[in-house]
Amino acid sequence: MDDYEIMVFLLYIWYNQNIRLILLFASNTFKHIYYDRKEDPPWTERNHPHQNLQWNVLRIVSTVFTANDAALEAKTFGCCRYLWNRMLGDRNTLYQEIGEAPDNTPADYKDLDECNWLKEVDSLALANVQLNLETAFSRFFKGTSRYPKFKSKKFSRKSYTTNAVCAKNGKSNIVLDEKNGLLKLPKHKDWIRLKMHRNIRPGGVIKSVTVTMEPDEKTYYSILMEYPKTAVAKTKPKTMIGLDMSLPNLYVDSNGNTPDFPKPYRKIEPALVKEQKRLSRKKKGSKRYEAQRLKIAKLHAKAKHQRSDFLHKLSASLTDTYDLIALEDLDMSAIRRSLKFGKSTSDNGWGMFVEMLTYKAERKGKQLVKIDRWFPSSKTCCQCGHVHKELTLSDRTYICPV
Repeated sequence: MDDYEIMVFLLYIWYNQNIRLILLFASNTFKHIYYDRKEDPPWTERNHPHQNLQWNVLRIVSTVFTANDAALEAKTFGCCRYLWNRMLGDRNTLYQEIGEAPDNTPADYKDLDECNWLKEVDSLALANVQLNLETAFSRFFKGTSRYPKFKSKKFSRKSYTTNAVCAKNGKSNIVLDEKNGLLKLPKHKDWIRLKMHRNIRPGGVIKSVTVTMEPDEKTYYSILMEYPKTAVAKTKPKTMIGLDMSLPNLYVDSNGNTPDFPKPYRKIEPALVKEQKRLSRKKKGSKRYEAQRLKIAKLHAKAKHQRSDFLHKLSASLTDTYDLIALEDLDMSAIRRSLKFGKSTSDNGWGMFVEMLTYKAERKGKQLVKIDRWFPSSKTCCQCGHVHKELTLSDRTYICPV
C-alpha cells in the first residue's frame, strides 16, 4: 500500500425513507503539499464492520476550472451552508417550543417556495449536510464535542461531499478519467481538469468526492476509493529509536540527532507582517482588500504546505528505517497556551507529526510506543534511574546528584 494513502472508516449509517446513506469521513493528510483540514485526525486501521474492505483517499487540486463549474460549486457551498443553518435553527426553535427535535430532510425544504432554488444543486451534497448535523448532535450528546454552531458566510469552511451512485445500467454519476486527468461530478456540465500528482492504485471503486475551496481560492477534490483489505504482518522490533519533542528542532532522538526542520512560519513571518500592515490600511470589503487578503492567504498556505510536505517525508523515512519508535504523549494545546510558545508550537507541528507516525507505523507493521505524559523522563537519570525531583525548567544540563 502507498505510504501516503490515508485510511478512512465508516463512522455513521443513517436510514431515511428506506434509503441507506453512508457517511464517510476522510482525513486530509496526503502525499504532497496539498494538505489542510483541521477536523478529525487521520484514522488508523482498526476493526470495523467491513473487515474485508479498506478505504483510501486521494486529494487532487484542479488546474482548469470553467466559469460554469465555479458558479455551480459556489452555489453548492452556499446551499449547504444555508441548509445547515436552517435545519439547526428549526431544530433549536422546535425543541424550545415543544421539547422535541424535528425529523426534517432536505427534500422537505425543497418543497417550500422560499427554498425552491435548493433543487439546482446536487441532492447528495444536501443529504450529507443532514448527516453531518446529526453526527454533530450525536457527538454533543456523548460529551465529545460542543453544541453545533451556525456557519458564517465569510468565515465558514467551503466544502461539500457527494456520493457515487450507480444506475441500473452500471454507470456511475461520478466518473474519473485518470489517463487524461478529468473528473465528472453530478450537476456539472463540463469535465474538471485535475493536476494528478500521483497515479491511482488500480482495483479501487470510487465511493465519494469531497470538494473543498481553501482560503487561497484553490479547489481540491478528495476522492474516496474502496479496495479489498490487505493484512499486514507485524515485524519483530530489531531497530529502535526514541524521540523527544523539541521546539527549535522538532525533536531530538535517542542518538542525539535532530532533523533540519525548516520552520516555515518563521520564514514567512517578516513578509506576513508587511502584507498584514497593508491589509489594515485598506477598506474592508473593497476589491483591493480582497486582493490583499488573498496574498496573505497564499503565504499561510505556503507555510502549511511546506510543513506538511516535510513531516510526511520525515515520518515515512522513520517508519521505513526503524521497527519501534518511542515518544512522549504530550498535551500540545496546553503547551501552546502556556509559556508564550504559541507560534513556535504551531509552527512545530508535533501533533500532526505524531498522527502521521501512528498510521504509517501501523500500516507497515511497525510499533509506536507512547510514554505517559506524567512520567518524569526528564528528571530520570539514564544511567542509574534516579529521579531528580528538584530539577526545574531553567536547568538545561542534567547532573545526577547520586
